Amino acid sequence: MKAFLATLMLVLSLYCASSVYAGDGFESVKCGSDVLKALVGHKMSDEPVVDLEARHKDIQLKDLGAEEITEQLNLIFWMICGEEYAVLEDGDFVRDMLKFPKHSKESPQFVSASCQSNGKELPDTLLGVLKNEEGGDMLPAVKAWKIDEKQKKFVEFPTDGLRCPRSEVSTADGGK
Repeated sequence: MKAFLATLMLVLSLYCASSVYAGDGFESVKCGSDVLKALVGHKMSDEPVVDLEARHKDIQLKDLGAEEITEQLNLIFWMICGEEYAVLEDGDFVRDMLKFPKHSKESPQFVSASCQSNGKELPDTLLGVLKNEEGGDMLPAVKAWKIDEKQKKFVEFPTDGLRCPRSEVSTADGGK
């Protein structure tokens, strides 16, 4: 009897664990709730984006593009509940996330590993919003974050003296 109960408990725990990991990460997101809390630390699905978007019309899910930071670490931009989010995924797990500020032609979004601080080249990948200036190849940053590859986190980065290449503007709405 003890062996039967032990086996039953093992089978039930495996079943419950598999149902927890069977989700796509977005099932716990509700508009009006804390989206960051709902996603950070959760496993994401590797299924086609069109399937994810179709299943999550209730949160207006839309893939806005992605950048490979390292072989394991990816930066993915999502529209969720009418707001844009930058997501750091390590493998299939969300490690960090931030609500991304509004951007436009006057304030374009960028992702760059070629920024400069007071004229000195920076070794980090940065993302944020630039101020569009006529004729300049290097644009001043208005808001920026560094991607800490070791901690797998976004770290707010000071914008005084920070300039990034116009060529690294990553959205259709700006900068060119």
